[in-house]
Amino acid sequence: MSDWTVDRAATELLSCEDERRDRGPITEDWPDLDVETAYAVQDEVLRRRLERGERLVGVKLGLTSRAKQHRMGIAAPLTAWLTDAMVVPAGAPVPQQRLIHPRAEPEIVLVLGRALAGPGITAVGAMGAVDHVCAGIEIIDSRYRDFRFALPDVIADNASSAGFVTGPVLRSPDGLDLSLEACLLEVDGQVVDSATGAAVQGHPAEALALAANSLSRRGRSLEPGWLVLTGGMTDAVFIGPGHSVTAHFTSLGSIVLAGG
Repeated sequence: MSDWTVDRAATELLSCEDERRDRGPITEDWPDLDVETAYAVQDEVLRRRLERGERLVGVKLGLTSRAKQHRMGIAAPLTAWLTDAMVVPAGAPVPQQRLIHPRAEPEIVLVLGRALAGPGITAVGAMGAVDHVCAGIEIIDSRYRDFRFALPDVIADNASSAGFVTGPVLRSPDGLDLSLEACLLEVDGQVVDSATGAAVQGHPAEALALAANSLSRRGRSLEPGWLVLTGGMTDAVFIGPGHSVTAHFTSLGSIVLAGG
């Protein structure tokens, strides 16, 4: 019998974050940790964040690329929580002083105008709840050494959430084909990757629908005003002190994120 519990795992993951300390996967110590229990850990971490004054502002999807899903042995993305403490103001540097080994990835961000509750949400129905669309860069920072983890580990760790910045261009979803929305990713002015919105489950609306349906199984819904980070369009790139990451989008403008 393992002496690990939901409470112990939540305490350990929050301590790793607060102390900028990485560790091996929890599943090495708690091999029976399954997906359902990992989501319970994630929810307990959120409860503690809210208790200490953070505010829930949305959700993110992780492992949205088919290749990553195949590597992890899953058929759909995972979901995780976003709080206001994760917001990085536009123009501000990456908060290196509180991170372990940050990486950055460009995302299409959907902002909801009305609630969206599963089950049975389709991509078309999901987009009907979207008020506007903007560009984003997510900062991920796994609490696991070398970003090495099994699926329950990363779920418990809130899908490596650390921070995010959104761009200044707000667009109505009407008339936008988000599957064709392209992004060029630069590191220190050099293009390192490119993708379109089709890299996110074929269309970001599919990711939004998946989030609504997944949360419904946990008794939750997406709320008006929430942001939904639909998933990395490219592989994440390391962002160290003194370096910068820039994401140029076709119609959603550009974001520059300095490494700090």
